[in-house]
Amino acid sequence: MNTSRDRILTTHVGSLPRAKRLSELLIQHEDGQDVDLGELDRLAGEGVRDVVARQVAAGVDVVNDGEQPRVGFQTYVAQRLEGYGGASERDGFKDMTDHPDFLEMLFQRMATAKVMDAPKAIAEVEYVDLGPARRECDFFDAALKEHEGRYTETFMTAASPGIVCTTLRNGFYDSHEAYVRAVARELKKEYELIVSRGYLLQLDCPDLAMERHCMFQNHTTAEFQEIVALHVDAINSAVEDIPADRIRLHVCWGNYDGPHDSDVAMGDILPLLYEAKVGALSLEFANPRHQHEYIELKRHPLPDSMVLLPGVIDSTINYLEHPQVVCNRILEAVDAVGDRSRVIAGSDCGFGTFAGWELIAPSVAWKKFDVLVEGARLASERLWG
Repeated sequence: MNTSRDRILTTHVGSLPRAKRLSELLIQHEDGQDVDLGELDRLAGEGVRDVVARQVAAGVDVVNDGEQPRVGFQTYVAQRLEGYGGASERDGFKDMTDHPDFLEMLFQRMATAKVMDAPKAIAEVEYVDLGPARRECDFFDAALKEHEGRYTETFMTAASPGIVCTTLRNGFYDSHEAYVRAVARELKKEYELIVSRGYLLQLDCPDLAMERHCMFQNHTTAEFQEIVALHVDAINSAVEDIPADRIRLHVCWGNYDGPHDSDVAMGDILPLLYEAKVGALSLEFANPRHQHEYIELKRHPLPDSMVLLPGVIDSTINYLEHPQVVCNRILEAVDAVGDRSRVIAGSDCGFGTFAGWELIAPSVAWKKFDVLVEGARLASERLWG
């Protein structure tokens, strides 16, 4: 994994805006409707080429495929693994049920993929066919060939065992732990494929924070910490054959512009996140609920073996940050870590979490990348002279 040796590098969390027609087909396909799979593949490939070109044009250093072929950052797993069917009964997020008028407003805004009613495990889960995952890699490789030498590194995302099991609920296994470990065993195949194709692996793990106010909202903080420890251990078993410096771990409290007044404090989970055998940690710091928590990195110092990917642009609001604001956030992150080389500027979360889940206008999302790069340039001038 490259580090910021002579300037602050830039990246993001993964999902990027999709074309409207691609989103429509992904939603219809997930819903079991008869769609033209050839057209779906064509549009997915076009989407990957478009988002790679836009990242490169903005000057982003560590780029990805924008999750264009996926209906959702974690719900895609139900389409790739056998053993899923029916519908999950997902708990309402506590901050949303406490503010039901916000919840009504949120879902009036969009027609989206299955977010709260994704399929559930109804049989032994098994990753039989890696074909769709390989095809996504092929799309990415084809797009990258058009921009050789114009980016620093590449990454591809994959859902963590924990977020799969808290979203695609358990209707088969005799315990949550048994389900998590079964999913970890099968997702290991996808993780290793991604790294074998030459990309950094980014594990998307909102379960390590967000699920405190969703599936585990009625648990104590101590009980939730035990769940986090279990989920991290499952991750470690799934990546045991991958070098830690080829893995990024993304943690968030939910990619929506809600109250977030039930979020678990970063200090309650940060030491547990450090137990993950990964080389980088991506955390939210741009939104108004968590931007004060740089102090936790001083209370619980980042391990010397880890890079911090701080969110310095907000993925849920259409406000465009000023480059100086981004610069200031980067400088605060460097101060908290104590090493400029171990900070890579990123976003709080993705800009296309689910097909149809569009909180930010695409043109604004892409403009935020311009601001990110300019803010990193300003910070680099301050840090290197």
